Amino acid sequence: MVKTYAYDDQTQITAHFNAKEFRCKCGKPHDFNVSDELVEKLENIRDVLNCRNIHISSGYRCSDHDKEVGGSGSGKHTQGLAADVCCYDQDGKPISSKIVSCKAQDIGFGGIANINTSYTYTHLDVRTGKKWYGDETKGTSWGCNDLYEYYGIPRDDGKDDEPVGTTKQGVDISYCQNKVDWAKVSGIDFAILRAGFGKYTKQKDAMFESHYAGAKKIGLPIGAYWYSYATNADEARMEADACIEILKGKQFEYPIYYDVEEEKQLSTGKQNVSEIIKAFLERVEAAGYWVGLYMSASPMSSLVTDDILKRYAIWVAHVGVKKPSYSGSYGAWQYSWKGKVSGITGDVDMDYCYVDYPTQIKAKGLNGFSKNNTADDPKDSDTSTNPPASSETPSDPPQNDNTISVEVTLNGEKYTGTLTKK
Repeated sequence: MVKTYAYDDQTQITAHFNAKEFRCKCGKPHDFNVSDELVEKLENIRDVLNCRNIHISSGYRCSDHDKEVGGSGSGKHTQGLAADVCCYDQDGKPISSKIVSCKAQDIGFGGIANINTSYTYTHLDVRTGKKWYGDETKGTSWGCNDLYEYYGIPRDDGKDDEPVGTTKQGVDISYCQNKVDWAKVSGIDFAILRAGFGKYTKQKDAMFESHYAGAKKIGLPIGAYWYSYATNADEARMEADACIEILKGKQFEYPIYYDVEEEKQLSTGKQNVSEIIKAFLERVEAAGYWVGLYMSASPMSSLVTDDILKRYAIWVAHVGVKKPSYSGSYGAWQYSWKGKVSGITGDVDMDYCYVDYPTQIKAKGLNGFSKNNTADDPKDSDTSTNPPASSETPSDPPQNDNTISVEVTLNGEKYTGTLTKK
């Protein structure tokens, strides 16, 4: 039922929505209409997304105002059937319109469309008849049949999935994303940066410093990953030393992940693969970092020992599915290699994260932060995982450098360090 309200009416229609939020923005004190079904569905999406609040930027529009803002003068807003909204998560940050749109599709809104290039505002209406799923960055006449498919977002299967409201959406990037306008980046909550690959510091990712500075400038929480070529534990420790050197002096709100996906590594078998992983993670963790593992779902399930999977943050990679096939606990999931993000040119890897790493990492004083309280071991209650850092395959690493990592034992005590050729 569509109800008519006086301009100054402040009726509390539902628990979280007041009539005054829907009145026309033209500034003239006239009556306005609001559909009960519209408000009920907004309550539903608020619950599904676990929103702190939903801001209505445009509800009812009189015919003149609708035309002023680019409408036809007779659209769903003029009938009291539509609202343009921004949904905020519990941290007060806008939830991506991509996620809002998909959840609105599940709830049964008849008209759904992203409104702006930053993917922060969404048009929702309760039209009957033919549905319209659009993206107004492509024009108001463009439409699709399925928003999940359009945005590349996997559907929930209702089994052991984290609620969307507690999920952070992010990207992982490297030299492949060499055109990023950080001032325009929006719609994501974090980024995992490729710090480098291989055994040597000169193998730092070509875009790492630029990506780090850009993300920090806009206050975007970040983590990092190191792409591995190690075929034994000794080489893994050399990779760890190179990674530590590159990370020095920087701060990371998300874990430092070890990306293990090279076939020459995986073909060496479970025992050796696990020794490689453990050697790297132990070394980097000892340097004061919250560490984790990134792998594809299948090798993570078959080639990594349980002590590693239960001890460290897990970032699992499995694209094009509703849920990773990996059955263990994981804190992050790389679900797409073809995401689109405002400010980033071209395709980008997309990730979900289910663990509040920034709060825990800062509290423990890890990843370059000063410890501000005492607590248990950083990995307690961790349920995270790491995806295979990206679809890229860097060229084989150089075999010579001016530095080497050494480990010696004197009087029963182990000492490690780096020697530089003069």
